[in-house]
Amino acid sequence: MYEKDTSPEARKVLIDRYRMMPTTVKGDLIFDACRTGKMLAMAGIKRLHPNASETEVWQLWAKGHLGEKLFKDVYGALSDE
Repeated sequence: MYEKDTSPEARKVLIDRYRMMPTTVKGDLIFDACRTGKMLAMAGIKRLHPNASETEVWQLWAKGHLGEKLFKDVYGALSDE
């Protein structure tokens, strides 16, 4: 969970700070991390598919995120299928 170069004292300070943090702030941190992950994933898709439109990039991300079966159940086939 923690890097080996983190001292036990630093780890305790971090844990204490998280414990004191309001739930809404913790939620904001989680949602920000999820948004950042999505942005990074979509940037990777765009790099692999430089000619893809924004809609196609989103479709490829959603298909990878949901899995092929759930994606097709919800959205149907991709625009190029």
